[in-house]
Amino acid sequence: MISLASVSDHPGIIEIWELSVRATHHFLPETYLLEIKALLPEILIQVPVYLYTGRDGSIKGFAGVVDQKIEMLFIHPGSRGLGIGRLLTRFCIDTMQACKVDVNEQNEQAVQFYKKMGFTITGREELDSMGKPFPVLNMQLTG
Repeated sequence: MISLASVSDHPGIIEIWELSVRATHHFLPETYLLEIKALLPEILIQVPVYLYTGRDGSIKGFAGVVDQKIEMLFIHPGSRGLGIGRLLTRFCIDTMQACKVDVNEQNEQAVQFYKKMGFTITGREELDSMGKPFPVLNMQLTG
């Protein structure tokens, strides 16, 4: 089930974010990961976040869209490969009119995932959104 998150969901969202990033972003140093994590409470109040919850009510993944751009999509590592990322991405495209996403170039699984979802690379930036040397690929939905 996909539903809009509330502030009371933020601790669970941050937990899923950290578990997911630790499972997929091996290129990020620990200090940078913790720096980003410290910013999440402020970020989460600015981005509408949609949760995918299991039958037991636990958060399995989440996504956020701002200005037709997927700003976040994270899946609990124990729920990867079940189609949740695909469902959340389709929700973002169909309901939120998302047509863009930026992806860390070193996160090859995410790059391939978005390509399978119909996105193509339209640009590359040497620095991430915080000015750190982790190149980002700009991707856009085609067709």
